[in-house]
This record gives sequence, structure tokens and C-alpha cells, in this order.
Amino acid sequence: TTGASSISDSSSTLNSMEDNPDGGCHIYRNGYYGNGISVVEGILEVNIIQMTSIQMTESQAENALVDFVVTCQGSLPTDVCTVVSDPTCQVSKSVVCDPIVVTDECLLTVRRAFEEPGTYCINITLGDDTSQALASALISVNGGEPT
Repeated sequence: TTGASSISDSSSTLNSMEDNPDGGCHIYRNGYYGNGISVVEGILEVNIIQMTSIQMTESQAENALVDFVVTCQGSLPTDVCTVVSDPTCQVSKSVVCDPIVVTDECLLTVRRAFEEPGTYCINITLGDDTSQALASALISVNGGEPT
């Protein structure tokens, strides 16, 4: 079956040609279509501005805890992911992601545990529904003291 139709007004035109789908033929449709695009700002920049070791008693010292103070510019993030890797930033050792609530200024503290002393590459990614931004740092954890 072959048919053609044309709908014409001031905003759109549609031409359609349909062949028998059971006979292995194709259906072609031509016309004008419209769509809208929304531009969002996104998270523009992430910075690690401070790294602080959390002092613990000897009985609590299973893992070294480090607080990372992070700032960002642009839209406010809804989640934070931390990737801890080897010093070359090539081999991932752990990945932790958490939802966050930031109200009016992008300033947050991310606490992460390190199982043993050593040098690590840390990547902190802030994200929302439309964007992500990353900051990296090299950290040396020696008995719970970052350097």
C-alpha cells in the first residue's frame, strides 16, 4: 500500500510515504519539528583549600581520618565522590560517593579514611543533575598526619 498525505499550515508541514511493512519495505516520514534548549550554568570549578588530619586516641586509631575542605563555583552540587588512588593516579584503591545538601555557598568538608600510611592521589568530584567538576591532590598520610 502506498499513500501520501500533506498537512500544511503556518507552522508545520508533514509529508508521509508508507510502504507495506510486511513486505520488507521502509516507512519514510518528512516534516518540520521544533524543540527547545535550556542552557544551565553547571558546576564550574572545584578547589581543595585545606586538608586536616583528625586526631584520635590510640584505641580509635584503626584508620587515619582526613578532612578535605572543598569550595566550588557555579551551581550547587548534590553529590560528592572521592576516588583514592595510588600516587600516579592510575590505580584506584577506593571510591566513595555521598549525596550532599549545600544551601547557599559552596563550601563543604569531606571526611575520608585511609587504612594505612602512604602517599595517595585523591580526586574529589562534585556533581549535580547536569554537570560535574573535579579537583585532585597528592596526599601523604603518615600515622594519621597528612602532609
